Amino acid sequence: MPKLSILDLAPVADGTTAIEALAASTDLARHAEAWGYRRYWVAEHHNMPGIASSSPAVLLAHLAAATSTIRVGSGGVMLPNHAPLVVAEQFGTLAALHPGRIDLGLGRAPGTDPVTASALRRGAGGHAADDFPDQLGLLLAFLRDDLPAEHPCASIRAVPHAPVPPEPWLLGSSGYSAQVAAFLGLPFAFAHHFSPANTLPALELYRSRFRASEVLSEPYALVGVAVVCADTDEEAQYLHGSTRLSMLRLRTGRPGPLPTPAEAASFPYTPAEEAIVAAATGSHLVGSPRSVEGALEELLATTGADEAMVTTSVHDRSARLHSYELLAPLLEDVAPGGV
Repeated sequence: MPKLSILDLAPVADGTTAIEALAASTDLARHAEAWGYRRYWVAEHHNMPGIASSSPAVLLAHLAAATSTIRVGSGGVMLPNHAPLVVAEQFGTLAALHPGRIDLGLGRAPGTDPVTASALRRGAGGHAADDFPDQLGLLLAFLRDDLPAEHPCASIRAVPHAPVPPEPWLLGSSGYSAQVAAFLGLPFAFAHHFSPANTLPALELYRSRFRASEVLSEPYALVGVAVVCADTDEEAQYLHGSTRLSMLRLRTGRPGPLPTPAEAASFPYTPAEEAIVAAATGSHLVGSPRSVEGALEELLATTGADEAMVTTSVHDRSARLHSYELLAPLLEDVAPGGV
């Protein structure tokens, strides 16, 4: 089995608080390190009551300090929401504090609704997704400290400049980011868990157009996959009900805390709502360790991915921890260095 990692959205369960969600993330990161997971990423989302990871750099500083060997990073920082210099300074600081352990995953989606995106960018004049290539290039140049002399920002230095800089990744759910990652020679993380139809075409684009760089000599692809693992298939399906109902509410414009599995089990889905849920969660791997292992092996064989990044959202904190614990025996014995 290739390397396994964790993507954490710091889910806020119904009846709990964001403070409790962040404490649970810290506990999970410590366990993930002990179990041998490769890396632990947190995702940037805004204006979502069920997700507490709105500030990846701040949360990562805490998680890195709470652990000692596991790689920690963003999955990702949504670059249109931020000035490249700020991101370079934030992640340069993280890399200086925790050398050789910091990943900087970057995306071009807003991670929120249009109104919130406008507020993050201080109005319509902020960076848009169309500016992504230029902003990405500027950020990477700040991290490398190699802006050309004629560049308007040539006199600016991102301080601190860590001896071991953060490892840049490009995130995506379509062929666009795959091509950018290939052109720049960066590792590529694909969001299979919410865009499964695009997984194989995007990975093919990435590999076929890859150009070697100082970062990578050959393609390196990671796939994100939603997993709920429990002692039995039946228990896993019951726990997954929380995700199903949460996805329905999100897709119909009513995001909220993660509902209980009991509420989800009694929810009166209409046929149209069932179809929405099926489309949103059809790629999720749900079941006992034996069932999930087989499905993971099939996914990785089909995609040829070098690594799988698992994300699990269930209502009960102990059940979420147990889900990752059940996957731990599948892990390869790998060193905690870069890709």
